[in-house]
Amino acid sequence: MKLVTFEREAGCEELGVLRGERVLPLRELGFSYRDMNELIETADRVALARMAEAEGEGLPLADLTLLSPIPRPRQDVLCLGLNYSEHAREAVGYSSETFGQEPIPEPIFFSKRVSFSQGSGAPIPAHRDLTEKLDYENELAVILGRDAKDVPPEQVEDYIFGYTVLNDVSARDVQSRHKQWHFGKSLDGFTPMGPCIVTADEIPFPPRLGIRTFLNGEKRQDSNTGLLIHGIPEIVSTLSRGMTLLAGTIIATGTPKGVLMGMENPRFLQPGDVVRCEIQGIGVLENPIR
Repeated sequence: MKLVTFEREAGCEELGVLRGERVLPLRELGFSYRDMNELIETADRVALARMAEAEGEGLPLADLTLLSPIPRPRQDVLCLGLNYSEHAREAVGYSSETFGQEPIPEPIFFSKRVSFSQGSGAPIPAHRDLTEKLDYENELAVILGRDAKDVPPEQVEDYIFGYTVLNDVSARDVQSRHKQWHFGKSLDGFTPMGPCIVTADEIPFPPRLGIRTFLNGEKRQDSNTGLLIHGIPEIVSTLSRGMTLLAGTIIATGTPKGVLMGMENPRFLQPGDVVRCEIQGIGVLENPIR
């Protein structure tokens, strides 16, 4: 099942089930969740099954505005750094002072502040007053459906609500200058997500999905989420040993090779550019730079 947050009127957010080119509004199916956070926290298997099996004409997708599936995450997004081998090499080659040295023996965790996440089609602000080295990072994002504490790796699958596409937009000069990654990853508009949440039952675990990124129509990233150095069972289990991960927690699992900083004489993102992030089975997240 694909769950979306959408507007048919500006400023009026609704939840729905995406079926091809149509959306079934949940309130017309008898559900009254305030937002996606509440749905994730409170919907049980019976309710989710009713949503998945619901029938109806729905609304044409072309008449709606899809938002990020979780426009206002309740906590910072948790992120994995350097979690694909080839990306780790290109990052270290760009700045060993910022990114350390290979190999990467332990997961690198950091957080990404997000007060509002925009959806596909919405602009990414260029923040030209702060950065001249704006970059993209296409990532599979994992969304937890239950509070997780001291979860063994073999039980992690039971805690996954679903998956979405997340662009971990990064200001590389800010990221390097501050000797830590939080500020350069957390400027307003740096966490677009979408187009939907695909529930975990739709994707074999652990996910092995094609992941590709296009910049102005030119392919820049082409990999598979099965190549994660530290997989989802290890990520969730490791974090849950020391902290309670609440239902609705979003974990961005890392990006593959092909970001701009890894290229020779890179041309970083400029206003007018369009970044298209695709993950197999989930969909397309496309945003212009402004």
